Amino acid sequence: MLLNNSLENIQLLAKQAVEGFIIGLHKSPFHGFSVEFAEHRLYNVGDNLKHVDWKVFGRSDKLFIKKYEEETNLRCNMVLDISGSMQFPENPTHYTKIQFSAIAAAAIMQILKSQQDASGLTLFDDAITFRSPIKSNSVHYSNVNSELEKLLSYKSNQKSTNTAQIIHQIAENTHRRSLVVIFSDMMDRVGEGEDIFNALQHLRYNKHEVILFHVVDGKKELEFDFENRPYEFVDLETGATVKMNSLGAKDHYVKKMNAYRADLELRCGQFGIDVINADINLGFNQILMPYFVKRNKMM
Repeated sequence: MLLNNSLENIQLLAKQAVEGFIIGLHKSPFHGFSVEFAEHRLYNVGDNLKHVDWKVFGRSDKLFIKKYEEETNLRCNMVLDISGSMQFPENPTHYTKIQFSAIAAAAIMQILKSQQDASGLTLFDDAITFRSPIKSNSVHYSNVNSELEKLLSYKSNQKSTNTAQIIHQIAENTHRRSLVVIFSDMMDRVGEGEDIFNALQHLRYNKHEVILFHVVDGKKELEFDFENRPYEFVDLETGATVKMNSLGAKDHYVKKMNAYRADLELRCGQFGIDVINADINLGFNQILMPYFVKRNKMM
């Protein structure tokens, strides 16, 4: 529930999402993601005493150093669609798709920071509006969080989307193998579906791992759950309107939407891209678990 944008803090919201997720698990998802103990070796003069296993010393009266497996750092590029359609639903008591995506991204970045992984942020509508480098220092994370926090009160002024072109740019400009996490409702220009699939394939061709979070309001955008009465529906990207009775359009709409989502999942599956149905009504666990699964596969 979104209370007051001016009072919300993106870091606090992200922390709540992460802590709530961890509490719901039987064991911590962080296990195995950072430096792990590997074995002991005898102490050598000059070794740092902080790595001495004092419990072993107490039992054996001998100095042993704890050896650790080398930490593997992840590079993650968070990509958020901030076009007009992402401002749905226009309801002050609920997260919009942009707000939901911003908090989910901040939650993942909080985890990345705790693991000393590097992350970057890209925001786009019909062009890239913000792009940060991929870094892991505290100042960088603070700057990125500031950009995400702006999205809690962001108004796009009916900006359209050019997803395919943006993804091609990201594929070209991300030079080292990375995890690319995309938050988008995938409501792009009509007739450009093939272009989007080609752009996603470009990311995989360049050896990047990809998670596509298909951000939707499940009740409204998937189930078309509206009262049985006339409505005026407004395109949030073009301003175009259409008047219709919701019940008369429901069956056709749901059929078309299900076919689109099935095609999206099939085509992305062929490329090895994970597509996650990110329903803004279902909370953040649906975001964090797929992220951990993908991260674990990469490690």
